Amino acid sequence: MPRSLPGWLAASFDLFGLLFRSRSALVAENIFLRRQLAFYKERNALHRRPTPSAKLLLVLLGRFFDWREALVIVKPATLIRWHRAGFRLLWRWKSRKAGRPRLPRDLRALILRMASENPSWGEERIADELCLKLGLLVDPRTIRKYVKQGRRPRAPSDQRWATFVRNHAKAMVACDFFVSVTATFRIVYVFVALEVGSRRILHCNTTEHPTAAWTVQQFREFLDGELDHRFVIHDRHAAFSAEVDSVLRGFGVHPLKTPVHSPTANAFCERLIGTIRRECLDYLIPINERHLKSILKEFVTYYNRARPHSSLGPGFPETIPASVPKGVRRHHVQIGYRIAQTPVLGGLHHDYRLEKEVA
Repeated sequence: MPRSLPGWLAASFDLFGLLFRSRSALVAENIFLRRQLAFYKERNALHRRPTPSAKLLLVLLGRFFDWREALVIVKPATLIRWHRAGFRLLWRWKSRKAGRPRLPRDLRALILRMASENPSWGEERIADELCLKLGLLVDPRTIRKYVKQGRRPRAPSDQRWATFVRNHAKAMVACDFFVSVTATFRIVYVFVALEVGSRRILHCNTTEHPTAAWTVQQFREFLDGELDHRFVIHDRHAAFSAEVDSVLRGFGVHPLKTPVHSPTANAFCERLIGTIRRECLDYLIPINERHLKSILKEFVTYYNRARPHSSLGPGFPETIPASVPKGVRRHHVQIGYRIAQTPVLGGLHHDYRLEKEVA
């Protein structure tokens, strides 16, 4: 449209000027222009391809007179094809589907705000955030239409092992090590332990020298016997030595070693490590081990208490009292409440909650 605007303006001024000219002048100018076109036609001069605005203008002007004798630049069948193409476009525009009604403007703005403030969130994560914390029921596919973000593919898993893990998820702990590099290029090892059934991070600690004795001390800190844990999944890292497995059996827990080069056997902990990297450590550079430990402590609290998990219904790993008021309106905040946000990790993530408005 911006390119065709000058052509439309020129045609409008020409048409406006023709209204105030005499008939003899119009006839003379018509003959003059026809002779020039005949001259170019005799010379077989090449012409440029007409623009869409020029095609539409010729089709509209052809309704006021017999254009077959005046048409020179193209064949009559071409002009008729232009007219039919315009007719199809007109009725295609009139017959377009209206579709489902759009979400309210304030809700669309909130969805875009969540997507922009939290780049690592997908449409399911935003839908869980709206449902659990704000009481707004929006389908993830509807959110995908506004944020243009697809679902990430999930890694395949062995069906038989997955069945065993699912049947014993409440009594199973998955643990693993991963590394983080500080600002001074020092490598720090991070130990994480996840309760598979509730997706709750039981323990997280850091060290520069992961030994078997240090690993045993970490298990002592969260395997206190109060929870009914029966299995511990870990890989064949040097820190998980035979001494560690012997201590675990003394706690009444059976260690399960994953096969060599089979990260999907410990898929829940691998997924947790990927989440920590994608949503935390990929955006922050720890200065030293102490700084890394404080970052992970804040993220673990956010992960357990404020981050929705789709596999839980959606829900939260740690049970918290329900604070979302029940109402009949799906796309509007309940009357008497407002949306409050709390920045996490300096604004890397945000925790959205409903608060009662002060009278």
